[in-house]
Amino acid sequence: MCRHLAYLGPPLPLRALLMDPPHSLTEQAIGPQELVYARVNADGFGFGWFDERGEPLNYRRADPIWQDPNLQTLAGHLHQPQWVAAIRSATPGFGGDTANAQPFARDGLLYSHNGLIRGFLPRIRRCIQQRLEPAIEEGIQGTTDSEYLFALIRQLLADDPETTLEGALGEAFSLVAEWLGDEHALLNVIIGDGRRIVASRHAVNADSPSLYYTTDDETFPDGSVVIASEPLTDREAWRAVPPHHLLCVEPESPPELLAL
Repeated sequence: MCRHLAYLGPPLPLRALLMDPPHSLTEQAIGPQELVYARVNADGFGFGWFDERGEPLNYRRADPIWQDPNLQTLAGHLHQPQWVAAIRSATPGFGGDTANAQPFARDGLLYSHNGLIRGFLPRIRRCIQQRLEPAIEEGIQGTTDSEYLFALIRQLLADDPETTLEGALGEAFSLVAEWLGDEHALLNVIIGDGRRIVASRHAVNADSPSLYYTTDDETFPDGSVVIASEPLTDREAWRAVPPHHLLCVEPESPPELLAL
């Protein structure tokens, strides 16, 4: 289990998400309030954005977010209209190295998964591998269920250029549910393409992990949307995403909730 967030709106300094709020992502690493399967998120962190060409970039570390000596400087000088960031509490059996830190950046997408897939090794990993073309599978650098789920989503998008992000997420979740049997999966995902963000609050055979969003918190610029595992500021300004729903966000449109 992890904690993650996303931002879409006018360019915002990274520290306004990672450090400044009273329950920032750095604070959630030490003192999460709604984490079910762990007590701290000390197994790595990362953040991602898009460059001027629309290519996804990321910065990831295997150590806790509070130990990075570079973060204060970076977070105060990087301003972007779209951010995805995550802190990690590693699932037992998956290494705590940089390759497994999120968000992942590949094929024009930023991606973060807060959750786990029980029975991933070896059965469900094999099911996913059987669906992947070599070019997609070659892009997997780590060992986690999260990254293999990302590869499955990218494969579904590649199979049908007309598929939307929300369509690929829904299809991937359906496939995982078929493969799980009596096992369970926690499937809170954030995925962005530089213009849109789609986030899920979902689980199979289990309760969905927490996920919130805000559109009118005065802490953040007008016209922005912030999505987070736990509210970064006063809870009264945040709304919970209903379980088994997608939250779809794009510029100059109100967020849309879609049932899975």
